[in-house]
Amino acid sequence: QVQLVESGGGLVQPGGSLRLSCVVSGSIFSFNAMGWYRQAPGKERELVAIIIRGGTINYADSVKGRFAVSSDNAKNTVYLQMNSLKPEDTAVYYCSAIQAGNWYWGQGTQVTVSS
Repeated sequence: QVQLVESGGGLVQPGGSLRLSCVVSGSIFSFNAMGWYRQAPGKERELVAIIIRGGTINYADSVKGRFAVSSDNAKNTVYLQMNSLKPEDTAVYYCSAIQAGNWYWGQGTQVTVSS
């Protein structure tokens, strides 16, 4: 059973930074892709950033230049560094992993950007 556990969410002022962490059970190398999605109230879940096996990284246009996704394979952890946060970044952020055609999700962590 694949488990993903996120942490690092919270309340931050506009312009601030947060780093989300996602610890996954098992080796990151066993997954086809890992990444972050978010869902704001009343909106559909959307891709934020994803690392595809082989090293390709994709970002949503809305976060390019502000967010950075990375992984620490030794710690089985994926990170999302979020800088220059805006109120429109407010959402529940979910870690995701794809393995053998199956999608796995964490429980989500709330990020609120407000003054």
